[in-house]
Amino acid sequence: MLTFFKRRFFMPSLLFFFLFSILIPSTVSHAAAPISVAEAIANNSGSATVEGYIVAHTTGNNSYDFEAPFGNDFNFALADTPNEKDKSKLLPVQLPASFRAEFGLQTNPTKIGSKVQVTGSLEAYFTVPGLKNPTVVTLVDESDPAPKAAEPVSSVPSGAVTSGTTITLTSDTENGAIYYTTDGTVPTIDSTRYSGPIEITKDTTIKAVVIADGFKDSDIATFTYYIALNGLEIHDIQGAAHYSPYENQYVANVEGVVTYVADASNVYIQSLKPDNDPATSEGILVYKRNHGLSAGDTVKVSGQVKEWVLEGYSEKLKTDLPVTEINATSITVTATGQALPKPVEISPLKGQPTKIIDNDQFTKFDPRQDGIDYYESLEGMLVKVAKPKVIAPQDYGELYVVSKYTPVNTLAKGLRIKEDDFNPERLIIDIDDSSFVAKTGDSFTGDITGVVSYGFSNYRIFADHETLPDLKEGKLKQEKTKLKQHAKKLIVASYNVENFSPKTSMEKTTKLAKAIAENLNQPDIIGLTEIQDNDGATNSGNTDASMSYQVLIDQIKELGGPTYAYTDIAPNNNEDGGAPGANIRVGFLYNPERVSLVDAPKGTANEAVGYENGKLTLNPGRIEPNNAAFKSSRKPLAAQFSFNGDKVVVIANHFNSKGGDLPLFGKTQPAVLSSEEQRVKIAAIVNQFIKDIQSKDRNANIIALGDMNDFEFTQTLKTLKGKEMTNMIDLIPSVDRYTYAYQGNLQVLDHILVSKNLSLRTAVDIVHINATFMEEHGRASDHDPVLIQTMLK
Repeated sequence: MLTFFKRRFFMPSLLFFFLFSILIPSTVSHAAAPISVAEAIANNSGSATVEGYIVAHTTGNNSYDFEAPFGNDFNFALADTPNEKDKSKLLPVQLPASFRAEFGLQTNPTKIGSKVQVTGSLEAYFTVPGLKNPTVVTLVDESDPAPKAAEPVSSVPSGAVTSGTTITLTSDTENGAIYYTTDGTVPTIDSTRYSGPIEITKDTTIKAVVIADGFKDSDIATFTYYIALNGLEIHDIQGAAHYSPYENQYVANVEGVVTYVADASNVYIQSLKPDNDPATSEGILVYKRNHGLSAGDTVKVSGQVKEWVLEGYSEKLKTDLPVTEINATSITVTATGQALPKPVEISPLKGQPTKIIDNDQFTKFDPRQDGIDYYESLEGMLVKVAKPKVIAPQDYGELYVVSKYTPVNTLAKGLRIKEDDFNPERLIIDIDDSSFVAKTGDSFTGDITGVVSYGFSNYRIFADHETLPDLKEGKLKQEKTKLKQHAKKLIVASYNVENFSPKTSMEKTTKLAKAIAENLNQPDIIGLTEIQDNDGATNSGNTDASMSYQVLIDQIKELGGPTYAYTDIAPNNNEDGGAPGANIRVGFLYNPERVSLVDAPKGTANEAVGYENGKLTLNPGRIEPNNAAFKSSRKPLAAQFSFNGDKVVVIANHFNSKGGDLPLFGKTQPAVLSSEEQRVKIAAIVNQFIKDIQSKDRNANIIALGDMNDFEFTQTLKTLKGKEMTNMIDLIPSVDRYTYAYQGNLQVLDHILVSKNLSLRTAVDIVHINATFMEEHGRASDHDPVLIQTMLK
């Protein structure tokens, strides 16, 4: 069974409470009467006075201490009963300094079990419903021996109802009189006395209290009813758009059959009476805690229509599209064991767009042309993909596939992006099983069926991994370069080794070393990216990476390779991006039996390298390391080597990442790629450095390599290349041109450029050993290495 609570980029409890908090609309009153902890959790907005028992100290997200000693005086947690331990029933309360001396639990551990009333702002605290910025905290005197009357109970739970519904109020307190209001005020003995059923003909909030001789007044019960639209079908609610025309309205008796149970709170249903409009979806997500439904149940659902981001980045970044859902207040099962609707086939032969994601900025809903509209028109519906072809390795429990009828465009049988085509036909099958082994070129022997939904910036098909058809392994194997060592030819490689340090597993270290010793045929010079310092992602202040290089060098030698030497310049601590404390950098391995470093002083982190009299002024040296363009990014490293008496300048690069770019299938179209601006500036600086060298020596041999974090057709690479360089990647046939896979799309991020005087005597190869494979197939990094072989004269 699929669960929405995934361990990816957010705390599971956060989504739970966000979903729970929208189940019942906010009805918190600004009146002085206190509300219960349960009410404060369910309706966590506005200002209110909450009454409850101090039961715990909040220590973190959904984490509590119930017994002394307590860590500080900054908060306590309330519950409706003094011995409550269920974390979902606790309300963390922030304590400003003015209340800590009296109520802080570190100072006053005996306050555990005390009943209090707290007035403040109901809002998220420690990522769950809480109370912040209290203005009043008072102890409740429980010395009065009189029992409290049982609060009123309604015959109809709060939520969506049809006009004319009648509400009956009762209490278990004998001889208790019920008094109620419908105008939002606090009920008292002077309010209307309940004498018979209350008819609901408009949106109504009933507040009721039980008053009886010999009893304290009961807690005030609040029941909120909304007149719901009746007779709507699912396609009416979905509409031909990304947002429901009935958003935030209440609906009643929406019929459907359960097609997919996601978890105990989320279930998909599909219409029993579909229309003939392919632009309107017949499926919808229903949210209700502990729904107890099974596939094949037919149901009638009442509740509020919501546009809700199930999982992803929207809460902070506001990037993701929402899913249309009904937050159910009631679900009635009318039949069980019913046949499911015939799934809609997703295929180019059935109208699936294969080139355009969106070309009108959402101004027109056009599923026939725009991929983002096409998948929206299927949201919540049961679909099938015929004998899917795997186009990228499984990642985070996601399978990247296309229909068997969809053409692929690489030798590996994957999909490579183009400047005008980011492959809207690629599909994500979300199986929630990260142990499933699949690589590019594999295929399924049968169809995959599931429901279309959205999360983490992509439409996806939810399917149970237990029901997947058999997987047929393809013929794709890790490659070995055909470029051989030659006495007169220099081999230079670029390899992103993905956060390598001495803390890296021996398995990965061995894979990396084997690739260099065998698959790459022992290059003379290797420009490495993502070398971490000696203690990896430990924020110790250390930046030296000598042990990182040595571990790799030793393992290469152990596997029959040469004894490489290394050179780099350690960055200033935490100034070059990457994981805090890791201090990733670019650097070089080189074979001293084949090449040597030209003699010159080694630069420091803040020194800028130049070029004078045919030599680098620093070797190695960083290019303009103090330029603002390199903020939080790696500084390019230039090193000059001698091979057979000829010199060559090699520049290792790792441009800033794509972090901050908007997603391809996000709520902003076209996607804004804001990170590119910095890469273009960096590329211009490196190109200017190359120009400076050539202005002093037009025949200088120059190679620029590395992870540029951008594609061959972008302005970044056009700027870096200029008129001075040739990007050897451009010479690789498109069917073989990729170094990286992201969300099913094969693409080039790693490049090697050579000065024009070298281009005609240079060969290039991308050695595909990682991007299209999983670790089970031998993958050691998320990037494929690139190498060239060239003659310097």
